[in-house]
Amino acid sequence: MDDPPETIAVATTPRGEVALRERTDEAGTTVHELVVAGVFAMDSVDTSTETALALRSLERVETPGRVLVGGLGLGFTAWQVLKDSRVRAVDVVEIEEDLVQWARLGLTPTLGVLARHPRVRVHAQDVATVLAGEDGEATGPWDLVLLDVDNGPGFLVHQDNERLYSTPALTTALSAVAAGGVLAIWAAQREPELLGTLEALGTTEEVLLAVEREGRTLEYALYLTRRP
Repeated sequence: MDDPPETIAVATTPRGEVALRERTDEAGTTVHELVVAGVFAMDSVDTSTETALALRSLERVETPGRVLVGGLGLGFTAWQVLKDSRVRAVDVVEIEEDLVQWARLGLTPTLGVLARHPRVRVHAQDVATVLAGEDGEATGPWDLVLLDVDNGPGFLVHQDNERLYSTPALTTALSAVAAGGVLAIWAAQREPELLGTLEALGTTEEVLLAVEREGRTLEYALYLTRRP
């Protein structure tokens, strides 16, 4: 049996409690977990969909020199982006200041690498504000914008994030993408309404990802919209 998780950092925010937990699995590997508002958000056991968000998007952009990653999480999406030698600069935008501080403290290896990396700037900001051009530190356009800030409009952790999937917000997000670039959105399930909204804005692909976990097959989705 795995050891029970130990909370190594916790913060109370306007959006609820954010907790970083650590445990050791049967193989002796250290596992990190992120819990947001009492809901398990992610861990370091299976990062395949976070990695796929980066890889599938990068494949569709010829010169992804500048990339914005909305949502820090445990850092695996941004870390995968950095592995692409074409990427010159990455802006990571995370609304929870405490999570950004934990990254700067290096509380997990991946978060620590991101916080120190010369090609990365981590911003404690609302990604909607950044995409609207209201943050002087992070300004577009970006060749690739990756959004993994919630589970998708049909399975929200924070109800307020519903605004991020609205037509006005998605129009603003796509306008922050350079011509020929891609807006990519991660979702914990298929989101037909989101797909329809994005298709009205530009050519959009739905990529389904099957993940085997704890004896169940889970289906995640990526939505990739190209800026004309």
